[in-house]
Amino acid sequence: MQFDWMKIPYAFLTLFIVVNYGLLVTALIAKIAARVGRRHGIPIYQNYFDLIKNYGLRSSITHGVMFYLGPVFRLSGGVGLLLFVPSIYGSYMFSNLSFSGDLILALYFFFFGTLGMALGAAESGHPHAAIGITRGLSQVTAAELPFGLAVFSVALQYQTLSITDIVAAQQGSILAWTLFTNPFAVTAAMLSFLGSMMRPPFDVVLAPQEIPIGPPTEYHSSYLALMQTNRVIFPIAKIVIYMNLFFGGAADWPTFFLKVFLIYMWSVFVGVVFPRFRVEQSIRWFLVWAVPVGVLSIILL
Repeated sequence: MQFDWMKIPYAFLTLFIVVNYGLLVTALIAKIAARVGRRHGIPIYQNYFDLIKNYGLRSSITHGVMFYLGPVFRLSGGVGLLLFVPSIYGSYMFSNLSFSGDLILALYFFFFGTLGMALGAAESGHPHAAIGITRGLSQVTAAELPFGLAVFSVALQYQTLSITDIVAAQQGSILAWTLFTNPFAVTAAMLSFLGSMMRPPFDVVLAPQEIPIGPPTEYHSSYLALMQTNRVIFPIAKIVIYMNLFFGGAADWPTFFLKVFLIYMWSVFVGVVFPRFRVEQSIRWFLVWAVPVGVLSIILL
């Protein structure tokens, strides 16, 4: 298969659109969560100021090569996931760098950034770094298991690993969406989605109000800016996967923005309603509730 080099400028255009949309929607969601708590919240434009400021800073502190490669790996996971998944169905410009087996590659990118951050944290020398690594890898593994089962069920259902072909099979009617044709797989995936977004009650890695450390305080200057950039790209990239596999994809940018926002709001709604789990509660929740639903989707299929 010959690579189409003409897609590269369009892929970067997609990245530009998603970064700006991510900056705006994450600020809006933070404001919504603040309003629920009867606070004003940050301005919508605050993320832009923070990003520009941090990219303009430099650091003279040295922790080792792998420590500083952690944010790079983290950002690579988000950017790679976005660029190898079609954003707009039926569009040559915004099909990005996807190809026939892109679903398997997307699953690798899901875990790539987390492993990179684990390696970076391990070289920080902080005594609590092992706590964050253990929490992060444990929850991510538990949360990705039902998602992997759901993806396997969808691949069996449509007999393809091509995300474009899966989206094509859902066209024609809203009832053709995987949401209606394979509801157990979608249920397992959406339960997994809550953990992968690491919002309450599954924010056990950063553990707000418990451990005043972690990547946001260990990293600084442009390294923190890389993590902030990934924080707006990676959630949107994951949601694009969910949108394509389970909710019929998007044929234009307005539909893309609407579906991404609504799927994002699922984790936001749960996050403002429920308090945070402990680590063992979080892992047990996925194994008891989400994994059996994923297994059931495969059995019924």
